[in-house]
Amino acid sequence: MSPTSFDPSSAQPVDPDVLRLAPGGPLRGTTRVPGDKSISHRAILFGAMASGISRVEGWLPAGDTTATLNAVRRLGITIERPAPTALIVHGGAFQPPDDSLNLVNAGTGIRLLAGIMAGQPFPSTLDGSEQLRRRPMRRVTEPLERMGACVSSAGGYPPLHFEPAPLRGIEYALPVASAQVKSAILLAGLFAEGPTTVVESGPGRDHTERLLSAMGAELRVDGGRVTLIPGRPLRALGMTIPGDFSSAAFLIVATSILDGSAVTLEHVSLNPTRTGLVDVLAAMGADVTMEVLGEAGGDPVGRVTIRSASLRGVEVGGETVVRMIDEFPAFMIAALRAEGQTTVRDARELRVKETDRIAVMAGELRKMGAVILEAEDGFQLSGPQPLHGATLDGHDDHRIAMSLAIAALVARGPSQIEGAGCVADSFPGFAATLARLGVDVH
Repeated sequence: MSPTSFDPSSAQPVDPDVLRLAPGGPLRGTTRVPGDKSISHRAILFGAMASGISRVEGWLPAGDTTATLNAVRRLGITIERPAPTALIVHGGAFQPPDDSLNLVNAGTGIRLLAGIMAGQPFPSTLDGSEQLRRRPMRRVTEPLERMGACVSSAGGYPPLHFEPAPLRGIEYALPVASAQVKSAILLAGLFAEGPTTVVESGPGRDHTERLLSAMGAELRVDGGRVTLIPGRPLRALGMTIPGDFSSAAFLIVATSILDGSAVTLEHVSLNPTRTGLVDVLAAMGADVTMEVLGEAGGDPVGRVTIRSASLRGVEVGGETVVRMIDEFPAFMIAALRAEGQTTVRDARELRVKETDRIAVMAGELRKMGAVILEAEDGFQLSGPQPLHGATLDGHDDHRIAMSLAIAALVARGPSQIEGAGCVADSFPGFAATLARLGVDVH
């Protein structure tokens, strides 16, 4: 594979729902990871609301983003796909869908679309898989109701049903830092009377603010206060979506813990609200460097270079947690290979992701011989711990499955990860990418 492109159609395992890995390494080479998942969702949704035609390269053709794409098409928006990672979005007014909009497993899709649908002049219903129906939505619906939205739900869970209602701008203090909740409120603010302000409790992802500003929206950011002034139409955009740092995290951790490894990742989003993992790994003694080389959709983009290194335990908590919330399953593997004690706190949000990622990761790694002490808001472990190969369960959670794959690389004996088809939710071609870098995967 050329280091200047990502091909999601590259070779996959014979059974895409099972990953079989032998321990080994080192990992060596230069590659890209798929387009940023968060930005891919937003490129579709914002492009659909914009005036004109948006052209997007580097889009992530994964399960979650495809669910968002299909939902927007159901709203009457024409989206062409001249290539697997390219989109042409014909922005315009949404039309009433003929049935509920199925977001499948896309938590980002349903929460962002909730903010948009709250301001539409027709009724709509947002629904999804059984997994998505277990994800709490009250953190989104409560502020939308304060804005005047007429929304009903099944006890605070999907499906979400919206009826037309006039919206008014509000000031809302987020009780817990959440980019998805913040984004839903700001997107509803596009259709509201008067300004909408979100006050953040800590640093959160700011892809929405960066991309909306790049498309002409009037946004004011003052410390932890983000204010949207409605009235300006969104301009169509042309952009190449950078690689997803959360996908890069698996390769960063794997390279760090496999002796003799050296990998370079090109065209990765280096948004500082997303790179907390690198800061923590640096404190552990990792050899990871980031170099910003440009910008895409308001996001800094650049190169990440990783070399294997000896790691030491560390304490993680506070604002850093928000900046690496999706990377904790992979980080747990790094901690198991580090010398000394690692403690994570303030990460209660991990309990309400696609799965309870604290409990699930601890449970699966125990099958490999790991000793992990769970806490309500984190975990504690001491290392380095030897792991042995095992048959593992991906739990229909892409980040769990890929993290277990990284653990398999440093285990004694082969491992098998069942239910690994969910990896395509965010990293199509994951197994093929590992294979190109030197992993025995089939």
